[in-house]
Amino acid sequence: MSTYVDARLGTLMGHHPARLITADGTVDDQALAARVEQAAEWLLRAGFHRVASRLDNGAAWCVLDLAVRRIGGVHVPLPTFFSDVQVRHALATSGAECVMTATQADIPSGAEARVGFLDEDNLACWRVARTSPPPALPPGTACITYTSGTTGQPKGVCLDAATLMEVAGSLVEASSTIAPRRHLCLMPLSTLLENVAGLYAALLADAAIAVPSLSEIGYTGASGLHVPRLLQCLHRYQPESVILVPQLLLALVMAAEQGAPLPASLRYIAVGGGRVGPSLMARAQALGLPVFEGYGLTECGSVVALNRPGATRAGSVGQVLPHARVLIVDGEICVHGVKALGYLGDAVLPEGPVRTGDLGHLDADGFLYITGRRKNVFITAFGRNVSPEWVESELLAHSAIAQAIVWGEGRADNVAVLVPRRPDVDDEALAHAIAEVNAGLPDYARISRMVRAATAFTTADGLLTANGRPRRDAILARYAAGIDACYEQPPLFSLSGVTA
Repeated sequence: MSTYVDARLGTLMGHHPARLITADGTVDDQALAARVEQAAEWLLRAGFHRVASRLDNGAAWCVLDLAVRRIGGVHVPLPTFFSDVQVRHALATSGAECVMTATQADIPSGAEARVGFLDEDNLACWRVARTSPPPALPPGTACITYTSGTTGQPKGVCLDAATLMEVAGSLVEASSTIAPRRHLCLMPLSTLLENVAGLYAALLADAAIAVPSLSEIGYTGASGLHVPRLLQCLHRYQPESVILVPQLLLALVMAAEQGAPLPASLRYIAVGGGRVGPSLMARAQALGLPVFEGYGLTECGSVVALNRPGATRAGSVGQVLPHARVLIVDGEICVHGVKALGYLGDAVLPEGPVRTGDLGHLDADGFLYITGRRKNVFITAFGRNVSPEWVESELLAHSAIAQAIVWGEGRADNVAVLVPRRPDVDDEALAHAIAEVNAGLPDYARISRMVRAATAFTTADGLLTANGRPRRDAILARYAAGIDACYEQPPLFSLSGVTA
């Protein structure tokens, strides 16, 4: 049995009286270590090495993750917002031997039989149905994390334990001047950022970790948020540190501006996972919120740069952390240092630095600035990566839609600029078409708003290239007023994809 967890996360051998905090109470170090050991022994007896999970936030998630680390296994965390199709894809491409769910959960898509339970942690284990041998993984793989889906099928990224711990150690060093004593996990633990920064870094820093369920936090799906419930959660757990995506920060800022009190315990609010507008940061700082913007990507083990107490510069994403080194090549941000082992289906990443696809620059003091994205992928306000081509292809498959452009950069939901296939297709019919397409998409990729184009996109008006491809920037510029206007109104569609 591996001793890696004992060596690098030695706090499991400590005496913290409330290491994990949930709505059901606290778990001290001794109890946590015992539960991790019990789960590790169960996995060894069952012969499972590649272990997928589809779990809500909570103590059980932490126990399972640390147990897989304990046996030197491979953890495949699956976000709860993945569709059944995406779950089956992830289980098949990762070669997971089993998938762990809550005891009361239905059989996961892609599983064939329940083979056991971990009663103390309310975990059920399901054997994964396989029709072919599991794919080979890069040597040393400890975690396969799936992106939220830059295409129709999410991509699996393989990381080793040393990379995860090195990034976690850098984050501990970055926050050492205030050394938060209680961290509240507000992002899904299946997200690499919260896994590394919220669990591993907090353990290395000997901090308590509050792990409420996603519903207690106020999430409804991947993109819905009940703000009063979020505020109740913050006041209940009184955290010193949290990690936010831009949409969560906006929710807190708007609530505070309307007079809602925020807990005085907050000392370190890290925000990342998507572009944060300068005006939002200014509003947060005007309220006295200790907000620090950062930047990272999965291929580099999560966080690469971070503003921190005593080293903050407005408009930047901070100075590069000790485990990484950034160079700007032809305007593109390239990251040297720790990096993923490879993607599923590829043995290794290309030699040399990770080319991020992001455009930016470094100032004389080493602060990193992000100025744009080289490709068309946009990041929603909830930190979900969306390829517009993917969603557009689903829209164009509908008989009512002839042309479509999808956008949602920094927004809580997505808009589509649509050209109907026939003149007799009215707005009600377009709305019905969108609802039908939404039913087959995960909620972070669904369309919530619609702008009807005045005319078809053509090469003559500069909205199509010579080979018939849409000129995205030109179309978005042409319809900017309509897009801005629709975002000033309530969304047309609920998260379920049904007309509101």
